[in-house]
Amino acid sequence: MDEDIYIIEDLRSGDEEAYKKLFLKYYSPLVEYASQFLSDIDAEEVVQDFMIFLWEHREHLLITSSLKSFLFISVKNRSLNAIRHEEFIQRLHSKIYEQLKNQFDDPDYYMVNDLAEQIKKAIDSLPVIYRDTFKMSRFGEKSNVEIAHELGISVKTVEGHITQSLKMLRVKLSDYLYFLLVI
Repeated sequence: MDEDIYIIEDLRSGDEEAYKKLFLKYYSPLVEYASQFLSDIDAEEVVQDFMIFLWEHREHLLITSSLKSFLFISVKNRSLNAIRHEEFIQRLHSKIYEQLKNQFDDPDYYMVNDLAEQIKKAIDSLPVIYRDTFKMSRFGEKSNVEIAHELGISVKTVEGHITQSLKMLRVKLSDYLYFLLVI
């Protein structure tokens, strides 16, 4: 445990060796833990994304419990968010299907997969902090206050990130605006 305190302090100061220690010590157990909630591939992706998040936000880490508890709770929350996101995508696909099932002869029907892919690409192309904030808000079903607390930023900053994300998405998806309105 004492070693973890030093790892946290060194990580906050940007020490790559501390990050490497943390990664080597916790990566495999975290993947194994996330595998209880997700497929092995998804579990590994969630943990990899979390490890990147740790490095990118190292200066603002607020760890009030042990490092181990913080890591496992964070991975559990991210795993549950991934499940909710997948459920959201399934609901979205079901809703689109229900609205279009009687319109199979309509050429627009065949654009649904393209639209879903374009939405995913547009979200993935957002700057990291906007993308994280947007996903937490829309797919993670978190309030702006929860997001602000988790990211260590103000609620106004969260609101600004979401507003900017929506503006960027409107521009990137402008070719699909008519189709989105029909849906």
